[in-house]
Amino acid sequence: MCRPVGVFCPIPSRMSPHADDAQAWLAGWLVSHGAARSTAERLGRSGFARYAARLHPDASPADLRQLAALFTWFFLLDDAVDGAAAPALDRVRAIVDAVLATIDSDGRAPAPGLSPRMRSMLLEPWRVITARLPEASVDRVRDAVRHHLDGVLLEASNKWAGRRPGIVEYIKLRRATSATYVSYALIEFSAGGRSHVPEPVFHHPVLREISAAGNDLLSWYNDLLSLERDEATSAGHNLVLATARERGVGRDAAIREVIDRWRARMARFVELRASVPSFGTRIDAAVARYVAGVAHSVRGTIDWSLESPRYPIPAAVESWIAQCGNARDTRGVTS
Repeated sequence: MCRPVGVFCPIPSRMSPHADDAQAWLAGWLVSHGAARSTAERLGRSGFARYAARLHPDASPADLRQLAALFTWFFLLDDAVDGAAAPALDRVRAIVDAVLATIDSDGRAPAPGLSPRMRSMLLEPWRVITARLPEASVDRVRDAVRHHLDGVLLEASNKWAGRRPGIVEYIKLRRATSATYVSYALIEFSAGGRSHVPEPVFHHPVLREISAAGNDLLSWYNDLLSLERDEATSAGHNLVLATARERGVGRDAAIREVIDRWRARMARFVELRASVPSFGTRIDAAVARYVAGVAHSVRGTIDWSLESPRYPIPAAVESWIAQCGNARDTRGVTS
């Protein structure tokens, strides 16, 4: 059930009409891979398929199921590697190596760091998704997963060594640990293969900054909502905590600074979307789908976070959310 709080976000809210069907399918998919029904029900309450449906609202019913399965797998991975302030570094490294071996070999190489269940749950959607994409696009997805896992391992190493990152270092690391670039790389799949952006255009400075800004917006929002959990388990890997430590301020002052940073980043995101240059009619259509997908990731994360019980919202953050306006205010950005 959606909690009665909202946030001003100048991006329209969208969700696939197939969201609830995908959510129901996901429960059976989890059980088919050996999950207990109670576990499937618990994961179902988090609404991971609805999250995929918000980030990829135009996906077909069959494609949305595969995206929901892969999203759920990444959340399970996050729970496995990021649930403690002092993780077992060797275990995290073994998991990372196993995931990379699995996706690099399409499941042909041994991967002892992954349980058979986690391996099969990764391979099923991975094979369906990558079979539909050209090799260059598969490489883009694979590179995004590698970037994410590099961040996961670096964060675990920091925790193991008792090293707490500063603001600038943390922001760069958070862009990896969020796995947001993985979702971006799947926009082409969810658009039915109609949105391939050529490499030179994909790396254009404006598109790169749009990608980074979208990542920052959803990551920092998540840091605000997950603050209470992160205070116990993140060992300083949260933008509020990094800000408090570097600035020498208290929790509430750090929250306010992160909120101001988020607002400024949103204003910049709006500017960037209005400044995308033309690359020619055919490429422009693909670029427009990609940029819209980045925007969906921001708004979709906000909407899903407020309806999912995964994160208890700190009182100081909830007060800000309640005061920032109507969640349905869509001035400034079009989908």
